Amino acid sequence: MAKLVIVESPAKARTIGQYLGTDYTVMATMGHLRDLPKSGKGMDESFTLQYVPIEGKEETIRKLQAAAKKSDGVFLATDPDREGEAISWHVAELLELPADQLRRVTFNAITKREVQTSIQSPRGLDYPLIDAQQARRALDRIVGYEISPLLWRKIKSGLSAGRVQSVATRLVVDREEERRAFVPEEYWSLTVTLNRVKAAGTFDASYYGPVSSGKKTEVKNEAEASAILEKVRNAPFSVRSVTHSEKKRSPAPPFSTSTLQQEASNRLGLAPKRTMALAQQLYEGVEVEGHGLTGLITYMRTDSLRLSDEAVADARSFIGARYGKDYLPPSPRVYKSKAGAQDAHEAIRPSYVELPPEAVRASLNDDQFKVYKLIWDRFIACQMQHAVYDLLTIDSVSADEIFRANHTTQVFAGFTAVYETSRDETEDNGALPDLSEGEPLTLQNIEPKQHFTKPPARYTEATLIRAMEEQGIGRPSTYAPTLSTITDREYVLREDKQLRPTPLGEVLTGYMKNRFTDIVDVAFTARMEEGLDEVENGKKDWRAMLRTFYDGFSKTRDDAEADLQNGRLRIPDEPTDQICDQCGKPMVIKMGRFGRYVACTGYPDCKNTRPLSEATDGFCPLCGGVVLKKKSRKGYSYYGCEKNPGCPFMTWDTPQKTTCPDCGKTLFRVRYQKVPICENPACKSFVPEESRGYKKKAETSESAEGAKTAKTAKTTKTAAKKSAAKKTASKKTAKTPAKKPAAKKTPAKKPAGANNG
Repeated sequence: MAKLVIVESPAKARTIGQYLGTDYTVMATMGHLRDLPKSGKGMDESFTLQYVPIEGKEETIRKLQAAAKKSDGVFLATDPDREGEAISWHVAELLELPADQLRRVTFNAITKREVQTSIQSPRGLDYPLIDAQQARRALDRIVGYEISPLLWRKIKSGLSAGRVQSVATRLVVDREEERRAFVPEEYWSLTVTLNRVKAAGTFDASYYGPVSSGKKTEVKNEAEASAILEKVRNAPFSVRSVTHSEKKRSPAPPFSTSTLQQEASNRLGLAPKRTMALAQQLYEGVEVEGHGLTGLITYMRTDSLRLSDEAVADARSFIGARYGKDYLPPSPRVYKSKAGAQDAHEAIRPSYVELPPEAVRASLNDDQFKVYKLIWDRFIACQMQHAVYDLLTIDSVSADEIFRANHTTQVFAGFTAVYETSRDETEDNGALPDLSEGEPLTLQNIEPKQHFTKPPARYTEATLIRAMEEQGIGRPSTYAPTLSTITDREYVLREDKQLRPTPLGEVLTGYMKNRFTDIVDVAFTARMEEGLDEVENGKKDWRAMLRTFYDGFSKTRDDAEADLQNGRLRIPDEPTDQICDQCGKPMVIKMGRFGRYVACTGYPDCKNTRPLSEATDGFCPLCGGVVLKKKSRKGYSYYGCEKNPGCPFMTWDTPQKTTCPDCGKTLFRVRYQKVPICENPACKSFVPEESRGYKKKAETSESAEGAKTAKTAKTTKTAAKKSAAKKTASKKTAKTPAKKPAAKKTPAKKPAGANNG
């Protein structure tokens, strides 16, 4: 009989199946199979979690149970993290796997060598890891289930709270409050243009400070600036010093989950959720020309910077062959992970160094290629020699005041031959003349400029992820979904790549800070994450951790319940510069059942409303107007012309910055299509709607009725089977883990605190 290997996704199943051959059957769970029930908290007072099969997974469970019975042993090969370990445990419980049939395997990279090696050395389930996942799930359910109903009654229906999302929202709100409270401070810059006397040459220099102090001095106001100007305007200038210094820049470490998301956001403009989806595809395997299904990168959820000796050796060999020995440091570079990092997995790197981006370009879509190139380049660069620069500093002096000019020249490219990291924000005055100390200069021009300090910048997705990581909020697997949650629920908006809280987000955060202080406290949340890590390491009992949390939380919740009698909190409207085209009164942005929309302030006399829209980089292919991103009443995004209703243009496709080479109109990208298309009907490259690869809909009422009839028949035919499967699955999972079977079938070891009721 074939052995059964169980993974989460079909893509991963196909790749692993290719490596294992006909002696193995590989099946996918399609994610979790069991979870806490949607209705009710799903746990009792002793924190016994009551798991049930997820609706719609009955057929998958039935197929897995049937396959397990016919197999010669089961390998649980879900992802190598808390969530993956928990999925394996749930599968073991649903399938009632005896210990002698259960084998747990994990793959840091889905390569033939790694898969075949791992399958030969399975282990048992990691119960502390499972306990940590159960504790996290229980904490999230307690917070969400017990706070959200209070928010519905106090603020607005449909709101939610969460351990991580509430703190992330608070960070954005706190930053906005800092910006509002910010008081600008004045300062001045003084730039002189100096000419050589004995040879041709002109250069600029900036005021540095008095000779007496030799330190950088800030010019705070116009009076100070004028005093310096008066001193040097008619005084002679000369070169005080010419200094050359060598500066070395070391490469950045390989990617962790958070740094990958940050860099993909900064460089590629990809949202963290999109980045992780693309990384998942590269990890699980894509069809590479000449290689078949290939897992291109290592596991993408990690906060470790560790690299295997084998991977480093491959990288150094590649660097030496392609770039030469000068680009290799004497010994491999080793990067230290931050304190508290989980070191079970390597940093994110390519699975095969010998597959550079250009070798797989034809096999990947644009976004997959960009992410793969980012990962490959960063990994190779992290094992290369440092870059070397010559920093030239020229100090000119007049009336005992120093004016400094800097210029940096690259002497050796080093790692920047592959991957250029962000440069230091050092002022560079451009190429400078070949000056010598004591050389006289003349003043050609002096330019004073007034400046004001700026408020702290709003978070971007990249900087918010960095802040969450630095302060211990969440873990690699939670960054992307957290940002998606707070933006999807419109607690926070993206505006020009910046994150701004909405009035709803501010009201919600204010209430949470007032009533649930610990839940939105950064330090408290970080301590909870540390507690989960201790559970994972076997140092803390997960139920005891939950009890400690809940004892304090329940009192806070009761106090919040008592506060409900004081009435609801109002979400203020956002002013706009729009004027109602029906009554001439100002329009404001309101929060409704389906999200934000624009409404007239003349209500109820004027009931004019319109959907909220934002400008894009595209232009209407029909009339040339700006294409706006809009939302339907049900919350779906679409694109339409700013001149609507005069112009009927509307599309689901995303406008691009690029234009059609034939007609010059904006191109649009259809979801999942590689090449953007032209939607200008007058262009020879026009792609009609029926040819854009959309999901086909029933074209006539007759065909729609036929489909309905077929669906009804199918439902009737399978109803009994589904009902039976559901009853069977419920019986199997009513107790977690299952009761100990007869001696002939020894069950898998129970995790600490597994459900017995």
